[in-house]
Amino acid sequence: MSTVSKQAPANVPDFKIRAQGDRCLSIDFGSEIDVQTGLLCLCATEALRQANLPGVTDIVPSYTSVALHYQPDAHSDETNFHSLSRAITTLIQSGIPSISTDVREVEIPVCYGGEHGPDLAFVAQTTGLTEEQVIAIHTKPGSMVFMLGFAPGAPYIGVHDPIFALPRRDVPRTAVPAGSVAIANRQSTIYPNRLPGGWHVLGATPLKLFGLDRTPPTLLMPGDRVKFVPISVAEFDRIAAMQPQETPA
Repeated sequence: MSTVSKQAPANVPDFKIRAQGDRCLSIDFGSEIDVQTGLLCLCATEALRQANLPGVTDIVPSYTSVALHYQPDAHSDETNFHSLSRAITTLIQSGIPSISTDVREVEIPVCYGGEHGPDLAFVAQTTGLTEEQVIAIHTKPGSMVFMLGFAPGAPYIGVHDPIFALPRRDVPRTAVPAGSVAIANRQSTIYPNRLPGGWHVLGATPLKLFGLDRTPPTLLMPGDRVKFVPISVAEFDRIAAMQPQETPA
């Protein structure tokens, strides 16, 4: 794992604000998943956090938008959809400032195929590649964590080569093992624990994605760059044995 300095661009982007119920609004910066829009969402998130808008309880970036959660105040005009929309519009139209962020480059060891990657052969057959070519493309540098979702610590990583524009499985699995590395729609995810899922499982990492006994509890964060590194079964078992055990409740 290493850290590099990255300068996010300053701009006045196109955007729209939508109500999401009575305690959340969405700031939409686009509809296409790409790195520049993802970075824009992260820059906007940082600017909004620094603004300390009244009543805001959480600010969550995603692929193309930022969700701003707030606690409405019936006795104040400062914390409702309309007042927050005005404040956000003023902030964004003044220009989202360039921010220097420490972008982590995180290596994720992955044991591809076999019992850890039951869908590797299917993905190879569907894309017309060999299994080795699938692994080579998946391990190319440049993937970014756009957001966390679905389950605590579950990253959404992309954007991969167009050849990985595969739909989800026709029949989802009711249980996917923790650590499984899967792809769909030019994206990867890593299952932080045993969960149902419909993505194509290429392999598994022995690293633990989430743990309440560490700070921060998630291994990956939005904005991180990810490098998938192929490992053997023996190396998988060795690293897995070194992982901290969960503290009993």
